[in-house]
Amino acid sequence: MCLAIPAKVIALEANDMAVVALEGIKKRISVALLDEVAVDDYVLIHVGYALHRVSPEEAARTLALMAEAGILKEELEEIAGSEA
Repeated sequence: MCLAIPAKVIALEANDMAVVALEGIKKRISVALLDEVAVDDYVLIHVGYALHRVSPEEAARTLALMAEAGILKEELEEIAGSEA
């Protein structure tokens, strides 16, 4: 389905790249679209790009709604599969 999903920034890298984590899955993404981002920020990611920062509360709320709708697992599988 490929929806935007919130994830926590766990590392910043050179060339506007970062590593995010969600449910044990780590993914390298671009943060070039953001003015500023820091480790421990939550960002909304879509197709390998951070679109904007979100609060931890908004991230938790969004993930809960996605889980309730039954689409979180599908999105996590898609993210994990793109790293293979």
